[in-house]
Amino acid sequence: MIRAALAALVISVVAIGPAYAQRAVIRGLDKVTGQARDYTLTVGRPARIGSLEVIARTCRKSAPEETPEVAIYLEVFDNPPAREGEEAERREVFQGWMFASSPGLSALDHPNYDIWAIDCRS
Repeated sequence: MIRAALAALVISVVAIGPAYAQRAVIRGLDKVTGQARDYTLTVGRPARIGSLEVIARTCRKSAPEETPEVAIYLEVFDNPPAREGEEAERREVFQGWMFASSPGLSALDHPNYDIWAIDCRS
């Protein structure tokens, strides 16, 4: 009896935790053209946004009974085109969590692009 109650409690705690998703939705803004577009990223696969290579490592969404929150762990690399006679330089410009409710908390600092966390989808 006690084991059954304990098992039910464990299952209910696990069920109400954050949901991890296989797709992350971000919004990218090209500051030069003023164009904003939503991108759906598959977790673990790189995607291109202009000269940026964006990789979503984790996407989690809060449980429905909690305060709504989307958190995406991103790695962002800048791959500007190489000048003639030079090798292209890939450099990391952001690594960390982005939160949909607080886009300014951990923002990408890039002269040409902005990125925001929007949603997680299965």
